[in-house]
Amino acid sequence: MSRMIFVSLPVQDLDKSVAFFTELGFAFNATFSDENASCMVISDQACVMLLVKPFFSTFTHKDVAESSVTETTLALSAASREEVDALTDRALALGGEVAGAPQDEGYMYGRSFYDLDGHHWEFMWMDPAAAQG
Repeated sequence: MSRMIFVSLPVQDLDKSVAFFTELGFAFNATFSDENASCMVISDQACVMLLVKPFFSTFTHKDVAESSVTETTLALSAASREEVDALTDRALALGGEVAGAPQDEGYMYGRSFYDLDGHHWEFMWMDPAAAQG
């Protein structure tokens, strides 16, 4: 059975976060969006729910992590090394911050950044032949 995944991330300013990711080329599903949340479409099987912090906190009994800590890294595939660079450079130009040095293993290439709320993202490319093993 194929499963969808919905990753929820707390954000300070929903409008700014939506604008940031829209400028990176992501679409949003209005059906699952309102003043508290916006559904960013990654693929047919994956979405990221950007939730304002007070709303996000209603889904957990634990404290919501602040941007000074990293709980997860979100890695998205890219079609080429050039797309990795273009997307990461665009994220940085939009106010993101470098999260680490580029990773270049020859058959795999990735670059990472922090978004406006400090969430750790990476765009990565893998040689199709290497991905098949």
